[in-house]
This record gives sequence, structure tokens and C-alpha cells, in this order.
Amino acid sequence: MASDTPVMAKEDADPLHLHRIDPSRNMRRFYALSLQRTLFGGASVIRHWGRIGTCGQSMMQTFDHHDDAATALGRLERSKRRRGYRNAGGEAVG
Repeated sequence: MASDTPVMAKEDADPLHLHRIDPSRNMRRFYALSLQRTLFGGASVIRHWGRIGTCGQSMMQTFDHHDDAATALGRLERSKRRRGYRNAGGEAVG
């Protein structure tokens, strides 16, 4: 029996974890990005950020189309990488 529910893409399940550590500036920050489908066929970009070791803050931005949410997530990722954020845990970029 086929389901009318869209299959979740890989990026829906795997959040992107970035960090920026600069001991000379006492900077230890994290930034997490993920995509999550909504109940109505759209998608949300979930952001979570703060100082490593704290609860941090969260924000959710909802889009009508998954492609729009993926584009927004890509823009946020590029912006954070330009500011010096790198993959957490020594993971390979890509």
C-alpha cells in the first residue's frame, strides 16, 4: 500500500552542528541547523545557538515549500562558515 506522506529527505534527519572556538577571545560558540517537515506539507528551518556549555537559544522559521527552506538553510550555513564556524567534532566538510 503506497503512502501519500512524503518521504523525509536525509537532511531532515541529520542536523548540522557547527562550532567556533577562539581561546584568545574567550569564544566558545555553537550553532546547529536542521530542516523539519511540517504537518501541512511545508518545512521549517530550526536554528539553535549559544555558548558551548549553555542551553542557548532557538528559532524556527517556517516555509510553504521544502526547497525554500533548504535554500534558507544553505544561506545560513554559508554565512556562519564565512564567520569562522566549522564542523563540530572534527567531521569532514561536505
